Amino acid sequence: MPKIAITGKGGVGKTTLTALLAWVYAQRSEDTIAIDADPAGNLALALGVPTELQERLRPIAQMEQLIYERTGARPGTIGTWFKLNPKVDDLPEALSVVHRGIKLLRLGSVRGAGTGCLCPENALLKALVTHLLLRPGQTLLLDMEPGVEHLGRGTAQAVDAFVIVVEPGLRSLGTAQQIQHLARQIGVQKLYLVANKVRGPEDEGFIRQHGPPLPLLGCLPWSSNALAADQAGKAIVDQAPELLLAAQQIADALGSGSVTR
Repeated sequence: MPKIAITGKGGVGKTTLTALLAWVYAQRSEDTIAIDADPAGNLALALGVPTELQERLRPIAQMEQLIYERTGARPGTIGTWFKLNPKVDDLPEALSVVHRGIKLLRLGSVRGAGTGCLCPENALLKALVTHLLLRPGQTLLLDMEPGVEHLGRGTAQAVDAFVIVVEPGLRSLGTAQQIQHLARQIGVQKLYLVANKVRGPEDEGFIRQHGPPLPLLGCLPWSSNALAADQAGKAIVDQAPELLLAAQQIADALGSGSVTR
């Protein structure tokens, strides 16, 4: 089962892609968990999770008592003793919600890239991400903040695909190049691009010309339906079927390895 980390510049649509792929894999009867690791925390909205379930999705990084119980130290403490390998195997089921066959878990913010900061909340979140990446039989989608903050050198090799979402603009493509550099530093080998908000062949050509030299999994077309879904707070899969079709093709490309530059 694939383990996919999705990142990119803020606003390019990585949460949209995460929601679409989660739906695709769940509809293919895969045990699917979507991890909201972006401080903005909008994955529940993109999935159309009802308000009563969203209220149960507290960021784990803010659960002070849980962090203390599992690590032996209070959040924010630095320079004190705490467990670097806390017990986390029960947390995915205990702290997630399930909507339309997709488990959703919200991490909250992690400080420090690559090796990360030496603080108990960081130790808990990294242990949890490691556990989920190494757990067999489950498809995992990690909606990350820009960068590689939720991955370390010990877990980067467990990611089957590191997907950088871009749009046809130089700022987005510049961020993608920075993310590529950071990912290579921690040992991520399988890096791909997905283009979003593509209006036609010219936009795709622009991305291929100015983007980092990485395989392009596919393109999500520009969609007014996606904007309408965001404005209405509805699931992207219900409002933008044209994006769902593109996401299915991207999932197929990930599964087959048939990607092109």
